[in-house]
Amino acid sequence: MRSTSAATALAVLFSSAALSVVAAGGAAAQPATMAQPVGPVADDALQRVFVADRADGRIMATDFNGTLVDLNVGFGQVRDLALSADGTALYAAVADRHEIVALDAATLDVRARYDIGVDASPREVAFAGGRLWFSYRTTGADGFHGNLGVIDPAAADPASAVTLGQLPETVAPYYNAAVLDTDPSTPGLLAFTDDGDSPGAANVLDVSGTAPQVVAKSTGRGFYGDVDLVPGTSEVLSGGTRRLSYASGDFTLAGELTDPGSKTDVSPSGLIAQSYLQGVSVYRPGAGQPVRRLDAGDDNVVETAWAPDSSRLFAVVGTDLGYRLKVFTGPALNVPTLTVGAPATAARAKSLTVTGKLSATVPLPAGAKLAVTRTDLDSPSGKALAAVTVKADGTYSFTDTPPAGGTVTYKVTYAGDTEHTGATASDKVTVSRGATSLSLNNNGKLYNYGTDVKFTAHLGATYKNRTVEIWADPFGGDKPKKLIKKGTVNSSGNIVGTVDMTRDTTVTAVFTGDARHAPKTVKATAFARVKVSTAVSKHYRTAKIGSTSYYWFHKNTDPLLTTTMTYYPGRQQRFDLQVYYQGSWYSLDSEYFPVGTNGKSAVSLGAPGEAGVRARMRSVYVNGSSGDTVNSTTYGAWKYLYFSN
Repeated sequence: MRSTSAATALAVLFSSAALSVVAAGGAAAQPATMAQPVGPVADDALQRVFVADRADGRIMATDFNGTLVDLNVGFGQVRDLALSADGTALYAAVADRHEIVALDAATLDVRARYDIGVDASPREVAFAGGRLWFSYRTTGADGFHGNLGVIDPAAADPASAVTLGQLPETVAPYYNAAVLDTDPSTPGLLAFTDDGDSPGAANVLDVSGTAPQVVAKSTGRGFYGDVDLVPGTSEVLSGGTRRLSYASGDFTLAGELTDPGSKTDVSPSGLIAQSYLQGVSVYRPGAGQPVRRLDAGDDNVVETAWAPDSSRLFAVVGTDLGYRLKVFTGPALNVPTLTVGAPATAARAKSLTVTGKLSATVPLPAGAKLAVTRTDLDSPSGKALAAVTVKADGTYSFTDTPPAGGTVTYKVTYAGDTEHTGATASDKVTVSRGATSLSLNNNGKLYNYGTDVKFTAHLGATYKNRTVEIWADPFGGDKPKKLIKKGTVNSSGNIVGTVDMTRDTTVTAVFTGDARHAPKTVKATAFARVKVSTAVSKHYRTAKIGSTSYYWFHKNTDPLLTTTMTYYPGRQQRFDLQVYYQGSWYSLDSEYFPVGTNGKSAVSLGAPGEAGVRARMRSVYVNGSSGDTVNSTTYGAWKYLYFSN
């Protein structure tokens, strides 16, 4: 077996969809997941993190930023990973193949395979006292049994390097393969714990000599779960919350972590990572309260591992799509609380005071400095103000005279220190601005259909902005509001936009404001008639009666009156008919007729059957009554009709 090249590694990774590695808050380096995660294990010298997927037998390496750098495949059911003390060798317990595999940590090439026998299935591996220790389980006539084995990496022949049955006789029989843990500050110490309910389930062993010696063991049945040795103490962490002392040779409760949790992992410096459903609580050595709580979002934290220098915490998290690796940077830094309080309103060019407080559960350095930035209309990218010193009680204040009106934002930033993360907070102030004049002509005027009307906006005195927008919004829902002019007003403060008046239209002039003058909007509504005309047909001549021109018809002819009117969906024309009698015109009928999509409406008047009759008609658009309200009421010209023999 050999390590694949980087290109092949990426191809295998994509095709099998096995691992997703992301930096906390960053984008995914690979869009894939682990099905059955194993690890993580971190190597400080190589700046690598090792993880495996038991489901498909792959072992992978990422850098400390979470980017995949190498992988090897075909290992079977990997149950655990461990590094040698010098970080050059990576060991994998492969349960279904009854072997421990040693790999080169730098290349993932296989160095050696250690067969532990077909009756033994390895579970966990740990490097202590210069040798590799592994827990395993055997199956006999009386059921399962757990024990401890050791591998001497210096042995020339892998077959002779393995020794089984290393569990001292004074340790009670185990039902399961045990959970192991080591303490780098005490290289010869090994925790050996059954994760089930067994007599004498928890033990601390000294493995620095020829054979393991019992340092402490539990004297009764009990569920211990995971056990982590705590550097610099005679304590272990168990069950995610319990601190157990083994100084007396037995395990007694010494205290509990304040946050609830399911598992713990301890760094070489004694930092404790206590995982729970969607986050990790981090404790400093001996502390009763967490120094920081790391949020994993919607992901469930399954396993954690510290970078040896404690600069990062690596977490295997469960998602809806599987498991992935998440990286938390600066996990042991305390997170300060920073507040900013500015007045809700203020006058431009007048002094205002901003106050706030910087606090933390870990004491802050004396004389901490805060950076201050003011963002406003004059400085949209922000302008740095003088730094502010935090007082001994954590409070601070500063004064400022905002030169610009509108929304002014004060952002205060603490850069952080060796004990704390950075912090940023901000607050907004509404700063007053002066008013300016803006006017628009032609309000309320009525125009014939299609007239090009010039609308003039006049802008008064302003600070810097001399731009005005003119918008036209025709009546009716089928035509959107449209920008017809945008530009700088002339030396007289005027700007002109032209509107083709085919409908009633609301025209709006907009000044967006500047640093010293507030925005302003004015409106004018102008009205437009429809275009209307009527054609007369079936007459036999035209001639005047008096001074009025008439269309002449025979008394039994039915006149056809065709009106052309600007079309709009659902529009109707009102047909007005009057007759002349004894020197006066009298209304005979008014009736509405639909206008077709071609703008035509033809009406057959009917023949009177009597000579000497004079009549007149006109077509009218009536705002509202004609079926819509997008134009102003418009009267067509009268058409005069005369019926002869």
